[in-house]
Amino acid sequence: MREKVIDKIREFFKEQGFKEVQTPILVPTPSAESNLEVFETNLRTSAGKTRQGFLIMSPEYSIKKLLAAGIGNCFEITKCFRNEEEISPAHNPEFTMLEWYRVGADYKKIMEDFENLVVNIVGGESLMYQGEKYDLSLPWPRISFEEAFLKFSGKKIEDVSDNDFYQLFFNEVEPKLRDGGRPAFVYDYPVSQAALARRKVSDPRFAERWEVFLAGFELGNCFSELTDPVEQRKRLEGDLIERKRLGKTEYGIDKDFIAALEAGVPETAGIAVGVDRLVMLAADTATVAETMFFPAGEMFDLEA
Repeated sequence: MREKVIDKIREFFKEQGFKEVQTPILVPTPSAESNLEVFETNLRTSAGKTRQGFLIMSPEYSIKKLLAAGIGNCFEITKCFRNEEEISPAHNPEFTMLEWYRVGADYKKIMEDFENLVVNIVGGESLMYQGEKYDLSLPWPRISFEEAFLKFSGKKIEDVSDNDFYQLFFNEVEPKLRDGGRPAFVYDYPVSQAALARRKVSDPRFAERWEVFLAGFELGNCFSELTDPVEQRKRLEGDLIERKRLGKTEYGIDKDFIAALEAGVPETAGIAVGVDRLVMLAADTATVAETMFFPAGEMFDLEA
């Protein structure tokens, strides 16, 4: 089933003329997400030179450098790594990521891409998963972050600190998004929760970001990409300060990423999707470990 899902992903994008790209897994500067932790290593040459290196949490920075170089619509299926995460039904420290970027589009167009991709993968507009039936008929429901937060947590976003957003959303909002047997797009996140997304012109408190939820899982994270190098540097500096506060591994800003933005990245929307979770849905398995030949929980004796 994993092989079939990946074949269908490639077919979906190749038919639309997207370029498939391969970018580095080992990089000198990783992305700066404040709540994620990296795998750190060292690159050593036979002549004795050493360099700090990291396994990627996402290929996003590298793909944006290709966008600045004119690659156009593109996608990548790659391995990513995140440290200090729980071993859970939906997580593995090494996982497979799909990212695609559509030039001249915004986040709403990627919603359509995602709907059509998933329907193509599961073979229709209904899904049986773990004994529950899900209606995938198009278009899927859309709800703003502000509306979902008030509806499911009972709190207004202006009454919640930035540091409390994530836990409230994860504990009180996400579980309720699985009710009703339908997927859901949650869109227009507060800017503080969308470091790489473009601000909404109509309401600068929010950014053009969405996440999509189905069968209790978050499946994708999409942005209308921020292409302003000055604002992007400012946001990354804020993320690195927050990483330090949280005791995460410290490193600098990817200067080549900023240089790519300065050179000019076209208006683009992009998304990161967990392939293992798509395989879970297609194969009707309860855990991502069941979609892998060598899950980390078994290899490293981490299971409860």
